[in-house]
Amino acid sequence: MVLLEFSMSPFGKGESLSPYVARILDIVDKSGVTYKLTPMGTILEGEWEKVMLVVTDCFKELEKDCNRISTNIRIDYRKGSTSRMQEKIKSIENKLKKNLSK
Repeated sequence: MVLLEFSMSPFGKGESLSPYVARILDIVDKSGVTYKLTPMGTILEGEWEKVMLVVTDCFKELEKDCNRISTNIRIDYRKGSTSRMQEKIKSIENKLKKNLSK
């Protein structure tokens, strides 16, 4: 199972990039992949091929009208694990004996 965190944005499109981010998030949402939106990026959880396809589809969407695109990707793979997005947080909370999620 892969956890993939990415952010993607065009250069030269002004100060507010939310219209472009919204286009990407629409693709993520329709993909069926488990995801979590954060203020600085999006985390995807799933099989390698599926999450990489989502990132590729997002890139292709921006490529239509953006001459330069910045993409940051971090990937964590762990064989056999599922629901890692939630389990990683629960593990830390259990060790601290308190809830960190708000």
